[in-house]
Amino acid sequence: MTEITVTKEETGPRAGRYVARVAGIEAEAELTFTHRGPGRISADHTGAPDELRGTGAALALVRFMVQDARDGGFRIIPLCPYVQAQYAKNPDWADVFTTQPGEAPG
Repeated sequence: MTEITVTKEETGPRAGRYVARVAGIEAEAELTFTHRGPGRISADHTGAPDELRGTGAALALVRFMVQDARDGGFRIIPLCPYVQAQYAKNPDWADVFTTQPGEAPG
């Protein structure tokens, strides 16, 4: 099994990213997000360089973000097509996803 480490970084007052690093590989994958108001972020873009394709790094980013939302009490607006696709495969994540920009955490 590939060892993947995911961290969260705030990159500005309204933006941040989740970063995945795979043991033994110099490259990193990221999932960028934007704070959209109290209790909401949008998942904007997931990117993984060729060196990380097939390692599970991108999925690890989404799973980490889902757990972060549960732990932090916020909802996710899935703008990124990859995040949308993973959400469609994981209906048990419905508690943290929303398509309503103004919806409060529930």
